[in-house]
Amino acid sequence: MKNTTLLAATLAVGATGAYAGGMDRSGQSISPLFEDGTYVELSFGSVSPDVSGVFGGALSSGNMAKSYTQIAGAYKTDLSDKLSVALIIDQPFGADVDYGDADTSYPFVGSTATVDSTAVTGVLRYKFNDRFSVHGGVRVLQSSGEVAIPYYSYTMETTTETDWGYLLGASYEIPDIALRASLTYNSEIDIDFTTTENGLAKNPMEVIMPQSVNFDFQTGIAADTLLMFSARWAEWTETKISPKNFPDLVTHNDDTISYSLGVGRRFNEKWSGSLSVGYEKSYGGEAGNLAPRDGYKSLTAGVKYNITEQTAIAGGVSYVWVGDATTGTIGAEFEDNTAVGFGLKLSHTF
Repeated sequence: MKNTTLLAATLAVGATGAYAGGMDRSGQSISPLFEDGTYVELSFGSVSPDVSGVFGGALSSGNMAKSYTQIAGAYKTDLSDKLSVALIIDQPFGADVDYGDADTSYPFVGSTATVDSTAVTGVLRYKFNDRFSVHGGVRVLQSSGEVAIPYYSYTMETTTETDWGYLLGASYEIPDIALRASLTYNSEIDIDFTTTENGLAKNPMEVIMPQSVNFDFQTGIAADTLLMFSARWAEWTETKISPKNFPDLVTHNDDTISYSLGVGRRFNEKWSGSLSVGYEKSYGGEAGNLAPRDGYKSLTAGVKYNITEQTAIAGGVSYVWVGDATTGTIGAEFEDNTAVGFGLKLSHTF
């Protein structure tokens, strides 16, 4: 049952993560580190948002949130009875905005924005005994972005930069009842971009990707049944995109805490499944025109099939109710929006 512990929470994380605060997408999970033996996984996700708003009671933004995909992978192995190592690749932060379908008189018609990132995380785990362990490692983040806002006759493109951060944490386990509590701190990552604005000026721009804390908990509550809980805090108020010629292009008014609560169940030797709910509080206030959302609620279902004793395939789907928001600058109302995410994961234990 161990391998289904965070099934629902991880398979469609792109759907919920896309509407968590700021630009969170992957949730920066290190769950492969806790797998037995030598382990490898590959995963693919697709997210289809439906996010639109109205300006002045009549002018529609159209669906301004583009569909996107997420790809991730991980490798874990034991170096000794006490020491193990994992290498994790994910796309932790991102944004895809396109007002191309807006009414022709909508102020931001034609505006686009993208943020892309890929992270490679190397993490070691040291077990003091069967119950206590610590983990830590280094994260390399490659990122870039661009924006075009015809309303202001403005364009901006960044260089692609590679920067470093770290993670530290600890865990407590009671294997007999499948209990595990894990706490991980992810450092902020400072990025020094060079921007090209309106095709001419090249200027420096610092962006801080936020520090965060992940808490993951699971425990057996009956035969072949697990209770799962996770929480993630991220300091998005420290993340600002502020080019020289367009100060405060993107700001965040609140730090965020996202929650997930679920149940996993093994039906037989081949099949297992899970169901979870997710939540992030709506804080009110104004939202940015590049991210017109405020909190979310989600429902995620996952199923896993053991092809052999060593190989498994899992799939999941998330449905997200995106929090209503009013944008700054023009006061457009974004209400009753949703997103759907699908995910597949193939895993093998050697």
